[in-house]
Amino acid sequence: MKYQLGDKVLILHSDEEGEIIDFINDKMVMVEVRGVKFPVYLDQIDFPYFKRFSQQKNKPGSKPKPQRQFVDDLKKEKAPAAPRVEDGVWLTFLPVIHTDEFGDDVVEELKLHLVNRTKVPYNYHYKLLFFGEKDFELKGAIAPFEDIYLHDVQFSDLNDSPVFDFEFTLQLPDKTRAPHYESSVKLKPKQLFEKIAKLREGNEATFSQQLFVKYPYANADEPEKPEDKLGLGKLAALGYKVYNAKEARNHLEPARSVVDLHIEKLANDWLHMSNFEILTLQLRTFEKYYDLALAHRQPSLVIIHGVGEGKLRDEIHEILRMKKEVKSFVNQYDPRFGYGATEIWFQYKK
Repeated sequence: MKYQLGDKVLILHSDEEGEIIDFINDKMVMVEVRGVKFPVYLDQIDFPYFKRFSQQKNKPGSKPKPQRQFVDDLKKEKAPAAPRVEDGVWLTFLPVIHTDEFGDDVVEELKLHLVNRTKVPYNYHYKLLFFGEKDFELKGAIAPFEDIYLHDVQFSDLNDSPVFDFEFTLQLPDKTRAPHYESSVKLKPKQLFEKIAKLREGNEATFSQQLFVKYPYANADEPEKPEDKLGLGKLAALGYKVYNAKEARNHLEPARSVVDLHIEKLANDWLHMSNFEILTLQLRTFEKYYDLALAHRQPSLVIIHGVGEGKLRDEIHEILRMKKEVKSFVNQYDPRFGYGATEIWFQYKK
């Protein structure tokens, strides 16, 4: 390869000079131009020496020769810069690909970037979790329309159920906005392979997952009351029941303090269901009664998942680790359920 780390290069499409700071694969490099880092293909860069040589420079002390100026040579007004599009905060993945001895392209690792395409500066707390256990953690701040490199993740580690977890807060306090906002990304191996295949088809370098569009307000609704765009009055006139949101709890299904997720308790025809269908129904039932417990502000909830191979228990525990309202949970011996139940305690804001 004719380039080396630290080489000064010319970005052909923008006519800017930058520096090579990393090699992504045999076709791409990472360059830095005035503090901004981004990937480019090798055929999109060149050494800047020819440009420098071809630029006419006057000798010291000599006067520049007057040149005839034609109408076509008059300086045109600079076109206004295209407006920046605000479309939220994103987590971007850059696959690092190399060619093996058989000529196949192999993904070695993923470079992660946090991208803020809004006008708002944020503080962030990032954690990478494998099977619910923290593997990497980073805190920092990101400015409006800034791209920040987080770290590398080995491609082989993506089989270990990674969760890319973020908590955002505003740098400039605003009482009308939420005190914090959580967002996470889970990548299954099958999903990842599909995204990388699409990158190759489209000859693109990265793929992204949106973390949020706009930072939420402190209340569910914005300060200004929206128009009745849904036509709730018309729905009521047609016979539909329309409840006041403050009274919604009165119309909810009663909550349970103990929920049994054994499949024979949930479905009569469970013998004809696949393992995937059984697990899906159990998790859906868990989420239902979990939400009801919160809506009714229960202090605790017991989930009976059984012992078995522990798949249902592990799935539930992984979900609970991501819930802000969970104060604690424990799977310990109980004379009623043995080790086949998990008890959850909630915490509510006053």
